[in-house]
Amino acid sequence: MRRNSTQVKRTSSLPQKLFTAGLIVAFLVVAGAAAFFVFDQVRQFIASSEMLPDFTIESEEPQEITYDPAQPLPRWESTDRVNILAMGIDQRESEQGPWRTDTMLVLTLDPVTISGGMLSIPRDLWVPIPGFNEGRINTAHYQGELYDYPGGGPALAAETVQYNLGVPIHHYVRINFSAFERMIDLVGGVDIYVEEEVSDAAYPDESYGYDPLYIPAGHQHFDGEMALKYARTRHSGGGDFDRAKRQQQVLLAVFDQITRFDMLPQLASQAPAIWQELEESVVTDLTLDEIIALARLAADVDQEKIRYGVIDENYTEFWTTPDGQQVLIPVRDGMRELRDYIFTSEIVAPPQESPENLLAAEAATIEILNGTTRPGLAGTTSEYLTQQGLQVTHFDNADLSDYATSLVIEYTGKPYTAEFIAQLLNLPETAVIHGTDSSTSEYDVSVILGADYQLPE
Repeated sequence: MRRNSTQVKRTSSLPQKLFTAGLIVAFLVVAGAAAFFVFDQVRQFIASSEMLPDFTIESEEPQEITYDPAQPLPRWESTDRVNILAMGIDQRESEQGPWRTDTMLVLTLDPVTISGGMLSIPRDLWVPIPGFNEGRINTAHYQGELYDYPGGGPALAAETVQYNLGVPIHHYVRINFSAFERMIDLVGGVDIYVEEEVSDAAYPDESYGYDPLYIPAGHQHFDGEMALKYARTRHSGGGDFDRAKRQQQVLLAVFDQITRFDMLPQLASQAPAIWQELEESVVTDLTLDEIIALARLAADVDQEKIRYGVIDENYTEFWTTPDGQQVLIPVRDGMRELRDYIFTSEIVAPPQESPENLLAAEAATIEILNGTTRPGLAGTTSEYLTQQGLQVTHFDNADLSDYATSLVIEYTGKPYTAEFIAQLLNLPETAVIHGTDSSTSEYDVSVILGADYQLPE
């Protein structure tokens, strides 16, 4: 079984963005107020104000939740690490349920070390379900609802994840896809770079038929409906693993959209309406005070203290059950390594490793593509990067000559090289993205030079 540590230990700001975006999905849809404290840009406000804007949230519960300018923001008082299972369900308006989980991830925060992480779990993982037989992990929620398990589907799903990961699950958040769509529309849609065209003739519709999906390659702007389709399609050979990467791409795009257009004050002012609109679409055992306190704690986590992982092909084996189901069997030793990396407090950082050693360890092959009309740009850049000790094995023109922004696409789990290239070429951190299908590239890293690119002097 292949093991690649670079797919687990990420050092860039991407994990922080993904983690923060995960908190948006888990918390913004639960209470729009929480978003006001998730991002770094809010820290100055917190330092100077320490107060919430004046608003009242009414719910169908007997007790109203009210905040006014005289009330301090709640803080997370416990010193224990807290783990939260976030779930997305395919809840259709025409159905009464129960439903399977379509997305599962665990968010973790350590208040002592001010560190965090996020672990994505594939829905086809074949595991023991406490009190039931073995099955896909996404059926735990279904069986918990069907058989009136104490706490329902979310509670059994949380217990199943806890049993199989060996870490406690303290809280859960469950949202449906309608809430996800409304959240995307709330922020004005998202900008996504689609690396290869999506053609999915079997994309499901709401009536268990087909709603053929086509998305051309290139830069796209998605509303909530299209963002959900892009995140859910299984058109590629990578199946759920590629789908998880697209979901992460959408989460990152949500983060970028909110921060780029400084939408935080607007979202905060709409917190009561957001809460009322989405409260029927969200199930959680967290209170509003806990959500705000956790989101506030998350805002203090530095990027180098965020860990991110996916239980992917490195930690599973494909298997067909006796009744013909195609599932993923966990490779327990490898999965424990990933678990320990995400959920332990010790920050593993190899300061003794020099940049030269890190680059040599990855030994990435690189291609440079000119996405502009400026002649010779790819060749000149290739020569420059070669002089810096990088292995540029190919340069050429890109498929198009009208790229507005440059991209550094990392395909095979070699993030340090991609980040190093972006630094050398004076490109922003957002230029580094993860390719969703490594089989389409002959190279570990592809650099597309856009109109914003200037050759370093």
